[in-house]
Amino acid sequence: MYQGAKLRQEMKTNPRLYQAMDLIYMPLLELQARMEQELSENPFLELSEPDDDEDLQVDEEGREETEDEMDWDEILLDGFDAGGTRERYEPREFYQPPAVEIRHLHDLLADQIGLLDLDDREAWIAAEIIGNIDDDGLLSCSLQDVADSLNASRETLLDTALRQARRMEDPEARREEVDEVERLFAPHEPDEVHRVLRVVQSLDPPGVGARDLRECLMIQMTREGGEDSLTFRIVGDHLDDLLNHRWAEIARELGIPVAEVQEAADDVARLDPRPGRQYAATPDEYVVPDLIVDRVGGEYMVFVNDTGLPRLRLSRTYREVAADRSKYDGRNKEFITSRLSAAQWLIQMIEQRRQTMLRVMRYIVARQQRFFERGVQHLRPLTLKEVAEHIGMAESTVSRVTNEKYVQTPTGVYPLKFFFSGGLPTVTGGDVSTRGVQAKVKSLVDSEDPRKPLTDQAIVNLLKSEGVKIARRTVAKYRDQLGIVPARMRKRV
Repeated sequence: MYQGAKLRQEMKTNPRLYQAMDLIYMPLLELQARMEQELSENPFLELSEPDDDEDLQVDEEGREETEDEMDWDEILLDGFDAGGTRERYEPREFYQPPAVEIRHLHDLLADQIGLLDLDDREAWIAAEIIGNIDDDGLLSCSLQDVADSLNASRETLLDTALRQARRMEDPEARREEVDEVERLFAPHEPDEVHRVLRVVQSLDPPGVGARDLRECLMIQMTREGGEDSLTFRIVGDHLDDLLNHRWAEIARELGIPVAEVQEAADDVARLDPRPGRQYAATPDEYVVPDLIVDRVGGEYMVFVNDTGLPRLRLSRTYREVAADRSKYDGRNKEFITSRLSAAQWLIQMIEQRRQTMLRVMRYIVARQQRFFERGVQHLRPLTLKEVAEHIGMAESTVSRVTNEKYVQTPTGVYPLKFFFSGGLPTVTGGDVSTRGVQAKVKSLVDSEDPRKPLTDQAIVNLLKSEGVKIARRTVAKYRDQLGIVPARMRKRV
């Protein structure tokens, strides 16, 4: 063993680099929260109000004299263009929606059970059943499992209730109480659970508490008085064939025309296979676009939607403190240096984030000009690497800038990732976006004759006639991604 010294080079990531990547990655609402936090923690930062006077001192002869200190604009902008006059800070109150009580499906069912004339034992079983209903509104376990769960908790409750009943002094009252406890906590059987399940299935929404899809649909049809209909019979006996659009097989077995089977299928399509979804406790998601693309004078212009962000600047008071070199001693120097450096860096990174987003979106607009004028079918293929090479940044930086960011356009609000997709070649030597091809496939299927639906090969031929080179298996993959069933399942008579 020995000790020695040697020199070597190694790469270490600056902690501020991680913070910079986080700032670029943050959506608008998260960035606003981060800036408000920094305002409360760093005394060198303050809000820049639009009516504030400039930091200029004018002498008696009218000459402007600036403070004898460093060039703040040069430090803050650090070599990149400020991008013109920015809009004023306008705080938006809707960023933080008020908290409201969310009622789940279980709450709705429990309220309805409370209005029914059920004894304690039936109410206990109903509560156990409701607790096992999933977000779709279907019972997620068997009746035997419900009975076993009730019996598992029954033993402890029975012993406690019996001890309390036997403490009663009146013999007759004690005997009646013991009998009532034994009746209430008697072993549960699946048949008893099934009777209470029927009660739960009579509640709203129709179809709740069903054990499978077939029972869910049949409950809804029964509530509408359709238990004697052909649709009810088909769902009860031929649901698998119905789901797979095997209408000819159903018609042959029932001895009816195929058109009647298709009409029954249309009746089933209006029913809700997941009745509990409308009451699912899903939080609302608010999307605030980070960028705005608008048509001005026949040209598409890009703007950063950051008027709701506070404008930060270095505090005047603390700038005077920093300019006084006599206060740079001991802990004062460490505090001033660290806080001033952090404030300068934050302002610079926010502006750099803004400029990077503008550069990326401007290139997207220039590249996707036909999309903004004609629609999604004219979307061109675009990759992160192509954008990164054009603006002179790393591909990972472009990925962070576009992740979870939204842009408001004349045709709607889109995530920035929407504009990035692969491409397919055309007969003219160009290429077309895969997203645009998917839109073409959907348009062809929507306009097809339902009596003669387009096969995958027919779609291939139509796309080739428009100049798009594509394989049949690729069309099948896009069709599956769009949720479009094969041609044999779309055929109507």
